[in-house]
Amino acid sequence: MTSTTSTPLSGTERLRPHTASAGRTSRRRIRKDLLRSRIAAWTAVLVIGAFGMLPIYWLLATALSSPEQTFQFPPKLIPTEITFSNFTALAENEQLIKYLVNSLIVASITAVLSVVVATYMGYSFSKFRYRGRRSLMHLVLASQMFPQAVLLVTLYAVFSSFGLLNTYTALVLSFTTFTMPLCVWMLKGIFDTIPDALLEAASIDGASRWRTLHSIVAPLAAPGMIAAGLFAFVRGWNDFIFAVTLADKEKQTLPPGLVSTYIGEFQTAWPELMAASLVVSVPVVIAFMFLQRYLVGGMTAGSVKS
Repeated sequence: MTSTTSTPLSGTERLRPHTASAGRTSRRRIRKDLLRSRIAAWTAVLVIGAFGMLPIYWLLATALSSPEQTFQFPPKLIPTEITFSNFTALAENEQLIKYLVNSLIVASITAVLSVVVATYMGYSFSKFRYRGRRSLMHLVLASQMFPQAVLLVTLYAVFSSFGLLNTYTALVLSFTTFTMPLCVWMLKGIFDTIPDALLEAASIDGASRWRTLHSIVAPLAAPGMIAAGLFAFVRGWNDFIFAVTLADKEKQTLPPGLVSTYIGEFQTAWPELMAASLVVSVPVVIAFMFLQRYLVGGMTAGSVKS
């Protein structure tokens, strides 16, 4: 007759199966929570993305629709008859091409002028210490807070006195007034990240302040300068109020030009207007595609100091 004896389990061994089961349950719960969080995040991204893309889709759908289909009720989300006549009519409109050329000239010069002036002002605010520096910095920023109507009335009176109305000069100078303050602060933040020891080393090597700025500081701040220029270009490209007030039909830019061409007193040519709006958005989109890494780098360069 045999007898079996069992060794009593220690306290740790009795708890081990329960602990392992609890661990698996906890890991499953964590995986389920992570899965729910990812599904919720992706759902939110898709909903917000669809909401943001809806105006662009409606712009494209209207541009590809005939006038009869555009005004039918109830409106159709997907056009059933596609036409490119609205785009061909745009290419044959010489006045719109003139507006496009005016926009390219004015926005490009505004971007260059804003970057040049903002570079010197931002460098001065960042690397020099003089009386009234902070007050001047805040004054530059405060000028951004004024309503555009106030600036417009003042600029109109000044340009009228100097005979600059209906010229490219009036548009460039007026656009620069509301693009330069933010460009100055953007570049000041970038110049703050450049160590003063680098400037002192250049001074010891015999470089003048002028050469230090152009040969050492400017290349290091190039991403921020490109970002500031892109910001100024887009603001000048999209402006409506200043362009429609300070320039006549020969010097007006695209935003007021599109309105005067397609929006009448009793009727609006929506398909042609949407086609023109889509085409004029292409240069800005291409600029963002090529320069977005500079834009992000320039916007965040001054946010963290080492």
